[in-house]
Amino acid sequence: MQTLVLALLLAAVVAFFLPTMQNLVRGALRARPAAIWAVPFLLVAIFSGAAALAGAFSFSLALLVLAYTAAPVVCAWVGGAGFMGRPAALDFVAILLLWLPLEFAVGARLVPRPAQGFLHSVAYGIAILLGLVLFTGFRSFSGMKYSLPRRGSDFGLPVAAYAITAPVLMVAGIALGFIPMPHWPGADATGGRMAGAFGVILAGTALPEEILFRSLIQGFIQQRFGASWQTLLAASLIFGCAHLDNGPQPLPNWRYMILATIAGVAYGKVFQKASTVLSSAVLHAGVDWTKHFFF
Repeated sequence: MQTLVLALLLAAVVAFFLPTMQNLVRGALRARPAAIWAVPFLLVAIFSGAAALAGAFSFSLALLVLAYTAAPVVCAWVGGAGFMGRPAALDFVAILLLWLPLEFAVGARLVPRPAQGFLHSVAYGIAILLGLVLFTGFRSFSGMKYSLPRRGSDFGLPVAAYAITAPVLMVAGIALGFIPMPHWPGADATGGRMAGAFGVILAGTALPEEILFRSLIQGFIQQRFGASWQTLLAASLIFGCAHLDNGPQPLPNWRYMILATIAGVAYGKVFQKASTVLSSAVLHAGVDWTKHFFF
């Protein structure tokens, strides 16, 4: 059942790639802007159901999730429905309110340890959904590139970028002591398993992170200040710093930060050039997949 819950959340996130879904949400919120206030309660209901499934439900946890989902809605509501030319300060505040509580695992003490991994994934799913509803629907910002591929280069860009980025990250990672020398995958790493792992990494890690760091953070910085090398570097540094609290090395993990910043430049450049965030997500998944099987 837990797998089914995560699959349904992923399906909802993927559904937003369809223009029909975005137009449906946008049209409903333009007709009745106050309907945006129903979204936090719907997401809390989803989270509470998942928590009950994991044997971790409590009213304290439900209230915390309600506060978490309502705070970005307040920021968007103050900003007003509809595209306002470029993101305002409150839009950046809303993104921080979506991201930072997850980054620092706020409320983890309210969740039994066996359920923490599952509910963190559920929380990430509802955060992404809320961000999509707020910024593709209610605020209707362009520049997020949350769309299906539109041209052939959307497929070629991640392949070309991977050919350049993977060797750079390999050399830098070994020099920094972050990864060992490469090795050939074990006998249990069959072609089917490796292909399946790519799909899992794309759906479970790469796409959610690209939605947050490229569609939202980098997309909004570019809309506010322009698509320059300075905004690319700023978004990449934010992405790198987000990995300071990740293992396996001692924290703060500056090795991971350096490599993630380098990778962020590659992901961000592909995002700048492509018409869809899926291009940078595929590159991101390819890098993570390579590290998983060959290092």
